Amino acid sequence: MDGINAFFSALSSFLWGWPMIILLLGTHLFLTVRLRFPQLRIFTAIRLSFRRDKGATGDVSQFGALATALAATIGTGNIVGVATAVALGGPGAVLWCWLTGVFGIATKYAEGLLAIKYRVRTADGRMLGGPMYALERGLGWKKLAVLFALFTAIASFGIGNTVQANAIASITQETYGISPYITGAVICVLAGAVILGGVKSIARVCSMLVPFMAVFYILGCIYILCVNHSYLGQAVEVIVRSAFSPQAAGGGFVGTTVMMAARYGIARGLFSNESGLGSAPIVAAAAQTRNPVRQALVSSTGTFWDTVVICALTGLVIVSSVIAYPDIDYSDGAALTKAAFTKIPYVGALLLNFGLLTFTFSTILGWSYYGERAVEYLKGKRWTYVYRVAYIAAVFLGSIMNLTLVWNVADCMNALMAIPNLLSLLFLNGVIVHETRKYLWRGRLDRDMDS
Repeated sequence: MDGINAFFSALSSFLWGWPMIILLLGTHLFLTVRLRFPQLRIFTAIRLSFRRDKGATGDVSQFGALATALAATIGTGNIVGVATAVALGGPGAVLWCWLTGVFGIATKYAEGLLAIKYRVRTADGRMLGGPMYALERGLGWKKLAVLFALFTAIASFGIGNTVQANAIASITQETYGISPYITGAVICVLAGAVILGGVKSIARVCSMLVPFMAVFYILGCIYILCVNHSYLGQAVEVIVRSAFSPQAAGGGFVGTTVMMAARYGIARGLFSNESGLGSAPIVAAAAQTRNPVRQALVSSTGTFWDTVVICALTGLVIVSSVIAYPDIDYSDGAALTKAAFTKIPYVGALLLNFGLLTFTFSTILGWSYYGERAVEYLKGKRWTYVYRVAYIAAVFLGSIMNLTLVWNVADCMNALMAIPNLLSLLFLNGVIVHETRKYLWRGRLDRDMDS
């Protein structure tokens, strides 16, 4: 087992190294320029996300699809992941993480567009889509589509399930002394009650849970920043200066190289918002929308909320707290997160625990849909019932197991998902531009897809 774990650890480091970072960030930049900076449409996109597209075809509302995607995306990466980037790359990593989110909006837009463009309607009226359908129907690459679906199904049991359940069990045991077996059983029952109801049940719960948990966390971070207000200006200065200067960061931080700040900031940003990973378009395909561009705009807001807002606030909280309390040890990401938040009396520990618990549970729900659709693509609808039972059982197992190997395998599967998805975006960029010109640039957002 040690040898297998070492292999996947090395493979994960290779897959998430500079080649993957360059491919992902390069795609973000290419699509940003090719699509004439869709980031400038973010307020239009936010407005559309709260509207129900009446009369449009689909299984769930645009907001329901967005909430499900956000449920899967907003997780420990938004809290512990940002702290890990700061611990390894210095405070400058926060700025690189944020910039990755800004440019990632274009990629998430493109993913959402292709999801609607190439989705299919099943015999029972459901909508199915995602990178596997774009690869098969748009490019004729059936084998690569199968590989993407396979990697997605495997990844759903790792990063989307067992590691999240394990995080919840660890938090409740450390904080409240509750046995992982009890926590695992409770999570298993709660997740099962939602997942067995299918996409409409998942979307309904996520539509209620995601806004509540996000608003609570954002307000909590703003409160902490108000407490640390006298250090906020210095924190911003330290973040910006250390992102571009190899000199000592100051403010209690030891300086790091620009390359280290960029590497860890970009990697955490990419991992957090999942732009380019190919997961979010799977649920975007189920949205009730009249044309591909409307859903593309709604999908793009996921990266905005996840990284541009939540990750940025987390980074400011952590950096300002380290400056305010120089005794904080920032050499370890998880320890840094706990120390930074718990320095704030009363609300700090509560905010951290609530954020981690709700973010991880929502991730379990969101990824269950991704994995189920991947299994249906591979084996047909009959196997989705088997998948649901196995997925729910894995929640309990993840709560009580040591998951070092699972983490490494999941990281590898995520990277392997991204490669075929990014290829579909790059090779179908002409289709993306054509649809964008047809509906967005010519002011026809209210037109139906077939008109």
